[in-house]
Amino acid sequence: MSQTAGLTTLSEDDIASHRATAQQMVTRIVVVSADDGSSKTALAGTGRRFVSTVSTGGMRRSREVELAKTIANLPPQDTMLSIPQHALLYRTRRGIAVALAVADTFGRQTDLEDLKARNLGAPLQGEEAQRFRDLLAASSYVAAFSFAAYLLQTLDGESEPADDTGEPKIEFDTPQDALKSLVAGLDGAVAGSPDAAAMTARARAFAREAIEALLSRIARFTALSAFAQSHIRLESDNFTLDGFEVAPGQRRKPLAMSFKKPHEIVGNHLAKHQAMRLSRMIVAYDFERQMNPFVELGGFLFTFIGDGAPGTGKTILIQMMAGLINDYCQVAGYPFHYENFGVDQISSYQGKSGQNCKSFIDTVINPRAIGFGTIDDIDQVAAKRSDDRASSGQQEVTAVLMEAFAGATTIVRGNCSFGMFSNYPENVDDALRQRAGARWLIDGPQSEADYIDIFALLAGKNHEIPLGDHDLYAGQEIKRAVKSAYEDHSRPDEAGLAAVWERFEKANGAPKTMRDIGVYLHMIKEAEPRFTGRAIKNITDAIKMRAMDFDLPDDWFETPEPFLHKPYDEKLAMISELRQPFTIDMVMQEINRYADSEFRYTDRADDAAVTDIIRRERQRERAIREIEAMKGEGRWNG
Repeated sequence: MSQTAGLTTLSEDDIASHRATAQQMVTRIVVVSADDGSSKTALAGTGRRFVSTVSTGGMRRSREVELAKTIANLPPQDTMLSIPQHALLYRTRRGIAVALAVADTFGRQTDLEDLKARNLGAPLQGEEAQRFRDLLAASSYVAAFSFAAYLLQTLDGESEPADDTGEPKIEFDTPQDALKSLVAGLDGAVAGSPDAAAMTARARAFAREAIEALLSRIARFTALSAFAQSHIRLESDNFTLDGFEVAPGQRRKPLAMSFKKPHEIVGNHLAKHQAMRLSRMIVAYDFERQMNPFVELGGFLFTFIGDGAPGTGKTILIQMMAGLINDYCQVAGYPFHYENFGVDQISSYQGKSGQNCKSFIDTVINPRAIGFGTIDDIDQVAAKRSDDRASSGQQEVTAVLMEAFAGATTIVRGNCSFGMFSNYPENVDDALRQRAGARWLIDGPQSEADYIDIFALLAGKNHEIPLGDHDLYAGQEIKRAVKSAYEDHSRPDEAGLAAVWERFEKANGAPKTMRDIGVYLHMIKEAEPRFTGRAIKNITDAIKMRAMDFDLPDDWFETPEPFLHKPYDEKLAMISELRQPFTIDMVMQEINRYADSEFRYTDRADDAAVTDIIRRERQRERAIREIEAMKGEGRWNG
């Protein structure tokens, strides 16, 4: 199947046919708006406007909007426009023309074009008239959305807070009316900007606010299904519309993060090793095919969860992985999007938290870029569905994440990965936690050598204290450390799983066959009911990743030609040559590693529940004692 199936390419001729209309809109338009009763002139000495006590809510007034003049009158008020001023004016005019061309495309995709022609001959009646009105309103919506998306994708810069702009008032009678509303809103947003940078920022903020306003109204329009599945591309402007998905494009601020190198992380050997492997796997993604060879071969990690106590290195691991991916993308010339979703994006407004989370997912999963998304403190961001104390916003996030990570519509292309991190993973919803394809135990430095190494690393070199009898960083040698860490999982670590292993070994001896593996898995299921079929899938994915546990040559990532820019089929063949078969030892290590985490979470949850019961009983006993004392003193009125 062609990767460009359903793609519509806008032609310059179609856009040029609307240029005169677009030029008129940026020069001078007349818009009608409701009168709020406030004077446009401030009261002398107060900075406030006079508000009439007579109701004018039903009155409407017209006003002229001259966007070109508004932009020209902004500082520095030169006779010639500055480059940012010209860019905004040009992008606005071209955006209007593009939006009208997209509306024409929508008309051809539906029967709007035919209905419009027939309505010119004689007014439509009945169901046809209603259908015509619905399609015309939908066409207006499409034009408005296309214009706002065009501005957001093509204007360089960053958005100011949306409070500085305000939600636009949009008319949906015709596409021209919708675009006039947005031009008027844009004029108001940029008016009074102190400089060119603020002007561009406000324009982008207005575009983003317009998109949010439009998406909040999408349910009101009944004829948008044809456009929702469309893919529209304008090559000359690098502008893409994938239905109503908000594509961030490539114009994003440089990633501002304190990157860490692998040698700056002490301990956490397995997590560091897999993060380094995954960083190289992601950039093997083929943009033409929109697929990653590692997904086809198996072993690609779409989601993972990292757990550990506070201060064990979760943040520094994120910084390392984001830094590695960013470096590889710079070598290849790929756009890279890093996004974090945190508690600050949980809103008290109904549905807003879910929208924020969906926007986060869409940005990272965008197939035109390499993405890395992290969810810090997942136990606070997403609630257990059984937790009646959780906010509606937390429940919304849980639902969005569960659908995105393993829902019916989830497509894993291999261009991105999501990492969930928590100090208390036992508080994460079981179904959501099981959607993590891998479990990374981030327990920080463990051995005596680890603590010597981390102190020497963090202390720096501004001292003359001798090192002593120690081979600095020898214990951090990744291959040796990882080999040792994997071998530690040859036998279970958690007491509950260890008991299951002992029963299995006593009855069956050491595992040698597929049957032995299945018997062991079933015994784990009997001891831990949450060890379901999804757990088996996660384990097999981890085993497949072990088969991919080989060193991709460094020269593949130093320049793009040896590997990164190879065609998909060549990349697939190159990786296949390095793949190794997995062994029974690998299988048992991955089973024990995953099952250990489930038993660990269960033990923690049980401990927390027991602690809570003890606390409540202590409170109850104290209350009884105080009540008895009050009764004895005659102060009890219960």
